[in-house]
Amino acid sequence: MDPDAVLWVRGVDYLAGWREAKDAAVELADALSVVGIEASGAQARADAAPDGSGVVHLRLSASTVRDVAALVRDFAALREAC
Repeated sequence: MDPDAVLWVRGVDYLAGWREAKDAAVELADALSVVGIEASGAQARADAAPDGSGVVHLRLSASTVRDVAALVRDFAALREAC
């Protein structure tokens, strides 16, 4: 276990990092929904890193990972075509 992961440092704004991560998790869920990837296959948990920056922990089903991987490959192919 990383000792820095449980140490709170005075003056670090962990709440701001957590809020940033929460907003990012919502953005990801919305984006997945827009492209038809079922949100029930994904869980995102907002957190803050030891330095106060936002962190999103993702838990994805295997089928959701495959859907996201296909989406990324399609996007990469589209970028190359342009």
